[in-house]
Amino acid sequence: MATAKKAAAKKTTASSSSSSAKTAAPSAADMLNPLKNLKGMTDRLQELNLTGGAGKLLESGRKDLQALMQANEKSYQGLQTVVQRQTEMIKSAITEWQTAAKEMPAKDAKANLAKLDELGRQSFQRAIDDIKELANLAAKSQADAFDVVRQRIQSNVDEVTKLLQRK
Repeated sequence: MATAKKAAAKKTTASSSSSSAKTAAPSAADMLNPLKNLKGMTDRLQELNLTGGAGKLLESGRKDLQALMQANEKSYQGLQTVVQRQTEMIKSAITEWQTAAKEMPAKDAKANLAKLDELGRQSFQRAIDDIKELANLAAKSQADAFDVVRQRIQSNVDEVTKLLQRK
């Protein structure tokens, strides 16, 4: 039985050495020769079908940058809208408080406190509503900007899918 295992091992070794001879593995001298390696690499690159590849790559990069610029612009416009609305809210609140202070009679302290209390409650509720409005404006702005980037990513995925289907 031991001789059968040895014979099988010799057959495996003989078949692997004959198959490696068929593939003609490069020798150590060939691997150390940079010109031969460069020539082989050049031959392989020439075999690749890159017709219009550089132009497509540049166009894709240009579209990516354009999408980023659009996303930044939408984000910036959204930020401007939030700041403008916030400024309007602050001006409105200041005007309301100034008007309330002018309308208060100087003699009736109890009525003044009641007005201030009511005005404070209204202002607090308005502040909460304003915060919600500003948060919605900011969220919409960011969603618009992200949508531009998402569309460009989808375009890239579609382009890669088409390239892979051709082969």
